[in-house]
Formats: sequence, C-alpha cells, structure tokens
Amino acid sequence: MASLADSFLADLDELSDNEAYPEEDNAEAVGMEEDDDDIMPDLESLNYDDLDSVSKLQKSQRYNDIMQKVEDALQKGTDFSNQGFILEEDPEYQLIVDCNALSVDIENEIIIIHNFIRDKYKLKFPELESLVHHPIDYARVVKKIGNEMDITLVDLEGLLPSAIIMVVSVTASTTTGKPLSEENLEKTIEACDRALTLDAAKKKVLDFVESRMGYIAPNLSAILLGAKRKNLAGFSTATSQFRVGYLEQTEVFQSTPPALRTRACRLIAAKSTLAARIDSIRGDPTGKAGRNLLEEIRKKIEKWQEPPPAKLPKPLPVPDSEPKKKRGGRRLRKMKERYAQTDMMKLANRMQFGIPEESSLGDGLGEGYGMLGQAGSGKLRVSAAQSKLAAKVAKKYDIFVPSLI
Repeated sequence: MASLADSFLADLDELSDNEAYPEEDNAEAVGMEEDDDDIMPDLESLNYDDLDSVSKLQKSQRYNDIMQKVEDALQKGTDFSNQGFILEEDPEYQLIVDCNALSVDIENEIIIIHNFIRDKYKLKFPELESLVHHPIDYARVVKKIGNEMDITLVDLEGLLPSAIIMVVSVTASTTTGKPLSEENLEKTIEACDRALTLDAAKKKVLDFVESRMGYIAPNLSAILLGAKRKNLAGFSTATSQFRVGYLEQTEVFQSTPPALRTRACRLIAAKSTLAARIDSIRGDPTGKAGRNLLEEIRKKIEKWQEPPPAKLPKPLPVPDSEPKKKRGGRRLRKMKERYAQTDMMKLANRMQFGIPEESSLGDGLGEGYGMLGQAGSGKLRVSAAQSKLAAKVAKKYDIFVPSLI
C-alpha cells in the first residue's frame, strides 16, 4: 500500500507533465477562438458601405431551400392523415424545426440591415431613428420619404400612428440633414426593400408553423394562439404593458385588466405546461383538453373581476331570559359599605337652585361646597350615623368613635 509521501510525489509528477505542454493547449484554445470567429462574425468589423457584405442570408442555399419547402407546404395544405405516427417521424417535423431556427436568423439579419439603413439615412434625417424604433417601420418610412425635404408632401398615413406622424412632420421641418447622393439613396432604398422582403418571408414562415401547430401541439395552441396587439397611437408602452414574453401576446392575456395580469400570467403559464405535457405524449390530438383549459382560465379571470359579496346585517343575539347569577354575600356587602358614598359627599355634589355655592377660596374659586352649610337647607350640620362596619371595628379594638350630630 502506497504511503502518503508516495501519493504526494505522484501528484507532483502529474502536475509537471501537464505543465510541460502549455503551448499545445494554448494553440487549441486559439484554434477554437478562430473557429468561433469564422462562425459568428463581429458586427463591428462589418463593412457597412457595401450591402452585400453585410446581408448574406438571402443568398444562402439554406434560406432558399427552406423557403421553397415552406411555399410548397403552404400550397399543399395540412395533412392530418398520419396523426397516429410518432411526431419525430413526420417529414414536416424537421422542416418546422428548421423554420424556427430560420426565423431567428431572419430577425438578426433585419437588425443588421436596419443598422445599415440608419447609418446611411442619418445624413438626411438624423432625428428619425429616435422617433421610429421598429426596424420594419423605419424601413417603410425611409423608403416612403426618400430625398424629399418637405415631409408634408409625403403621405405617411397607414405606416405610422397619427401622433407619431405629427411629431415626424414637426421634427423634419427643423432637421439639420441634407439630401443624400444618388448612390447612397439607391443603396438605402435597396436595403429597405431587402428588409421588407425578409419581413414578409418571416411572416410566411410563422404562418406555416402556426398552421402545423394544430397538429404538433393542438392543446397548447388552443391556449396560446390568437394574439391581439393594442395600438396606443404613439404613446409610450413602457409602463402600459406587463412584459412576460410570448404569454403577453395571447388573446386571453390581452383581455385581462392590467391589475390582474400578474396573476393571469401565472395561471396561463401553469395551464400551458399541462397542455404541453399532454401534447408531448400525444394524449389528445383533437385539442379538446386545451380548449377546456382555456375555458377554465377564462372562468377564473372572470371570477377575479367579480365584486366582493355584500356584507349581510348581523342579527342581534337572542336575549337570555334567565336571570344571571350575581355575586352576593357578606364579603360583597362589606365592600359596598366600605366604598359607599357618604351623606356629606352627596350634599357637596348637590346645588340649590338660585343660591351660589361657597368655595374654599371664595368668589367661586377653589373647590365648591355645594349645599354644605347653606341656610334654608334644613340642616346646620351634616349628621352621619355610625356605620355598622365602623362600630364593629371600634368594638373590636376598644376605639371610641363619636358620631356627628
């Protein structure tokens, strides 16, 4: 059995062997970085003067093949004859997976083209990029305006909300931009056409995926599909909507009041998980379970919006006709006698009508005497009979207690 010292020396030998070839590891790391650079080009190194060097997706064979298959599938329609087979064996399943990846590539390509258009057109209208943020809307507006300096002559109705059109018109009247050259204008318009073409291709891909979702995930589609976006007419949407990703695009989420959208988001996410599990095992190809889950979501949201029930008047308790037991006996009588109010205090608390009372300081100041010592009261002095308790105490301790007469 090896000792502790032998194990320590063996570890040192392994460490020295690993340090003997540091250059090879660095070379492999550098090679991996170079491969990554070839796959993902740096956006800062792109030449934004040439559109073809920036936008290459539309000329790729993968893009053309997928789009051709999508067009053929849309013309052929949906075939539900093979619902009993395994989903992964469906020939359209791989096409749907490729479409999902292609839609992401199209979005990235549109952003790159948007940067190209923005860099070219900022010489003509530099304030436009701060007024129109969406890349497709920006491309449509740039193509519509072109080199026109008087924006009032350009009809932007239908491209932008009326509030933003007014802001764009006012800003264009005070802009510092100058008309573009024919070459730059031609490149800008070509980039706008390419961005709009990519947007149309993306919509076609999404239409194909949506048409096949009824077969792939019928229950999940019953809950999530049917998006309705609100048009706020140019006002800010930063604080008007609760951002939860794809769930906020559903019709049931958009119809929920803003105060209840946080709870609705949790409910929709929970029910969508159940629907996805049903679809993963092909439990209900008809989508009836998903429609039932959607109806359950709507009923719960409607229940949340109901006003609280009115408070019913609480009836008085039934009176107890039986006499309550009260504590009595000698101890209670003694306590009442000890704290009973004397006749002197009763007279001090009384006042005779029309006769001012005397006070300790005179002139109505100090503590009042009430009817004590007043003429006409019938008594010159207050007589207080000796109480039974005082007589009993005096008899016990042989104390003489004179009574007042």
